[in-house]
Amino acid sequence: MRRRPGIGGLQTAAAARDQYKKLGENVAKIRTDMMKEQLSTFRSQLEDFARKHKNDIRKNPAFRSQFHEMCAKVGVDPLASNKGFWAELLGIGDFYYELGVQIVDICLATRPLNGGLINLQELCQLLRQRRKSDRGVVSEDDCLRAISKLKVLGSGFEVISVGKKKLVRSVPTELNKDHNEILELAQGQGFVTVDEVERRLSWTSGRAIDALDTLLDEGLAMIDDGHKDGKRRYWFPCVSPISSLTGIDSL
Repeated sequence: MRRRPGIGGLQTAAAARDQYKKLGENVAKIRTDMMKEQLSTFRSQLEDFARKHKNDIRKNPAFRSQFHEMCAKVGVDPLASNKGFWAELLGIGDFYYELGVQIVDICLATRPLNGGLINLQELCQLLRQRRKSDRGVVSEDDCLRAISKLKVLGSGFEVISVGKKKLVRSVPTELNKDHNEILELAQGQGFVTVDEVERRLSWTSGRAIDALDTLLDEGLAMIDDGHKDGKRRYWFPCVSPISSLTGIDSL
């Protein structure tokens, strides 16, 4: 027969478990303290780096993007507040706030043409035109960061990917898979026809017309019936250049 462990044996085992538990907690605490110390060192070095290169961070978009990546790795968000060390040192909080205001203005001004959906590249181009004195210092990365800060306002601003393009949506329009496929198809020449949608996407006529009519109702498409072949073109300003259209160059 197997003998049951005595009281002394149980107490010894319990004591051993307690010791192992305490040892594990001590090791975890030491590791946590070491990580905190390392992060504190990294942040201190990051502040020294920012002081030394603040002009490059302000003026060079590529340098600024790399700086944001460095900050993210140590849990620092220079855009979290317009007050404090980072705002006072770099002033980049104000920079992105100003970009955000200008992005909202441009999206509102172009909404009658694109229905509230604009190509990110086109948005950046219009933004640079508006900031004529500093055209070269605004990158797509800057635009994306400024737009991400607009989300806290509950303003509906969002960046979506359609094919190889990124589009900025400034209205709460919900696009389904069919709508995205049509927008991706339209990227080739800026427009589609019902026949082209049926042929390229292997859709029925009813499915193509239903999706196109929805995009038209949302203001994302424009109709062009002036062609000899009699085929209606559905133009999508959000995937084709709009800066050449009337009224946009004056933004």
